[in-house]
Amino acid sequence: MKTYDVIVVGAGPAGLGAAIEAGRTGASVLLLDENDRPGGQLFKQIHKFFGSQEHHAGMRGFAIGEMLLKEAEEAGVEVHLGWKAWGVFPDGSVTAANGTQSVRYRGRTVVLATGASENSLSFPGCTLPGVMTAGAAQTMVNLHHVRPGERIVVVGSGNVGLIVTYQLLQAGVRVEAILEAAPALSGYAVHAGKVRRAGVPILLGHTVTRALGAQGVEGVEIAQVDGSFEPIPGTQWEMICDTLCLAVGLTPRVELAAAAGCALVWSGPLGGMLPRHGAGMESSRPGVYVAGDLAGIEEASTALDEGRMAGLGAAYRLSRLSRGEYEAKGQAIQARLDSLRQGPFGEKRRRAKEEVWSHV
Repeated sequence: MKTYDVIVVGAGPAGLGAAIEAGRTGASVLLLDENDRPGGQLFKQIHKFFGSQEHHAGMRGFAIGEMLLKEAEEAGVEVHLGWKAWGVFPDGSVTAANGTQSVRYRGRTVVLATGASENSLSFPGCTLPGVMTAGAAQTMVNLHHVRPGERIVVVGSGNVGLIVTYQLLQAGVRVEAILEAAPALSGYAVHAGKVRRAGVPILLGHTVTRALGAQGVEGVEIAQVDGSFEPIPGTQWEMICDTLCLAVGLTPRVELAAAAGCALVWSGPLGGMLPRHGAGMESSRPGVYVAGDLAGIEEASTALDEGRMAGLGAAYRLSRLSRGEYEAKGQAIQARLDSLRQGPFGEKRRRAKEEVWSHV
């Protein structure tokens, strides 16, 4: 059983950030990911990021991913793709399988960056071919260059729904409408402005009540909702489409963290149940760190910096950094995280994070 200073599970932005920071200290780092290519959601992002230079403003998501992969390689990180981690044990070992064999590695520290799973909705016809999540549509368009349909209705006006809508438009798909049950937009106005200028209507206070069709989606039934988000009788109407794309939020993937013995805590603004952790990203189990969407649903830039914080924490625990070095680097990262958690959207997440930290 080979031993590493740091084992990182998940090669998205959080996992890459953790692996890079730990690797730069001279620690031996193993990065595991169940997918056949690293980068997580970054390689689905063809739009330019915005914000500060530290958060790679002006770069497209896939370009950021390529840059991080190069940095990981230069830091000496060992990357094993196609390996699904299924257990973290009391001795710090991690077991992973690739479909034909299972291998156990021992880690002096472990960083879990397992990401999130997409939420869905239940309604008549929700199992018809043509009903899919936003992530599935984004994968088809941006990775495989296949249109999921020709006439699409999107449910959800959060950043994911707005960004995927614009990417579908770029792929030549007609987006009939975006449905949002809430009385106000959930995502940034800059993203909403793009789809509105492209002529896509955003119907606030509306939801899908039925997918229509026999062998696949042929249309959707839409209704207005009341203050409790229940459909208002008599307001139903139909819209023709061949695909229904659901962008209704994410939930942290806590299965591996729970199996590792990490205590969980509930945070509605951060997506539901997530591992309890402090500002340094260490969980309730000493030596096990969490980062990215697993530690609360936010943005890719936040995930990257949380991963960096976790990687530094693991390296410091192994005495790869002095206290002064750790505190200086950690303060710089925390300052960037604080800047990301400002404004009407970020402030809510900041308060939620502070609530999670208070349980440590």
